[in-house]
Amino acid sequence: MVKAIFDPNNWATVPFHFWTAAIFVFGSMVGSFLNVCIYRMPLGLSVVSPPSHCPNCKYSIPAYLNVPLFTWLFLRGRCRNCGNPISSRYFLVELLTGTLFAAAWIWFGHASAWLALAYCLVLAGLIVATFIDFEHFIIPDEITIGGMVAGFVCSFALPALHGEISLTGSLRQSLLGAALGGGLVYGILRLGKLFFGKQRLSLPAETRIVFTETAVCLPDKEIPYEDLFYRRSDMIQLQARTVELVDRGYKDIQVRLSPESLEIGDEKLNPADVPYLETVSAEIVLPREAMGFGDVKFMAGIGAFLGWKAVVFSLMVSSLIGSLVGVVLIVMKRQAWSSRLPYGPYIAIAAAIWIFCGREVLQWWLGRG
Repeated sequence: MVKAIFDPNNWATVPFHFWTAAIFVFGSMVGSFLNVCIYRMPLGLSVVSPPSHCPNCKYSIPAYLNVPLFTWLFLRGRCRNCGNPISSRYFLVELLTGTLFAAAWIWFGHASAWLALAYCLVLAGLIVATFIDFEHFIIPDEITIGGMVAGFVCSFALPALHGEISLTGSLRQSLLGAALGGGLVYGILRLGKLFFGKQRLSLPAETRIVFTETAVCLPDKEIPYEDLFYRRSDMIQLQARTVELVDRGYKDIQVRLSPESLEIGDEKLNPADVPYLETVSAEIVLPREAMGFGDVKFMAGIGAFLGWKAVVFSLMVSSLIGSLVGVVLIVMKRQAWSSRLPYGPYIAIAAAIWIFCGREVLQWWLGRG
């Protein structure tokens, strides 16, 4: 039955671009679900329950007001119930997903409907990862580890995903891609930690910095310790004008916080015994990574789907994209923004380029030599 559904001869009985339009509509519907994932996954909420609702008034959106693209335009980007604005991201994600799904069909549908749908699955994961990383500076395990599992399954079911004929060859490519993707980015992460492992932030005088049980809170952002402490030797440092604990205070003293130790001057404390620490300082030194560990898992997932050549291509092209963005920000005198941009979206864009034309670009490049 399934084989008959995806038989190219059966699909050819209907005009090719009828399916292009149908897959665009299907993609915009998927994009509506991806919006749910983008909003709920970072918050640890179920993507299934409750049904779609307004983030402001919690109004449960009926089916007739949940039509992708059309509803947002019809309501002019506002909730029907409370009138609050609904982010244009919802429309953008639906349009982007529909467009990329249609492009995947145009590129690969002539060869195999299965192949086109497999690439649609990859593109959906890249979209979710990009928008979550932009907003929260994380890529959830549901996308990264889930992507690795889905990549292995698709590689087993569809050897053409790697240009292979045999299941063995396809799985080999998938495993090699995952190992190389994770290994290369992990190596970059460690080297970046070695050479660029500290970030010195100058702050306005009398800036209040609060250390909670889970994060360091600056005036404009909250940074979880898990994003700062990768090794036991990682350390937050600052020269504090004042330090306040629950039961005592200090003045004009050095503060050093690592995963296992809190040093206030010459006094050493166990961080687990200090649930709250407030300081006033004009500067703080933070440990930092060239990439986050989520990027390691993200590249491994891409490798599992697309193979080791895609990993190398994505790593090189993402670096180029990042460099171009950096140059543009310098020209615009916004270079401070570069430290606020995550790296995951660059990887996602590079992987999407590989899907549509990366092999041709690689052949052209190698042909030049």
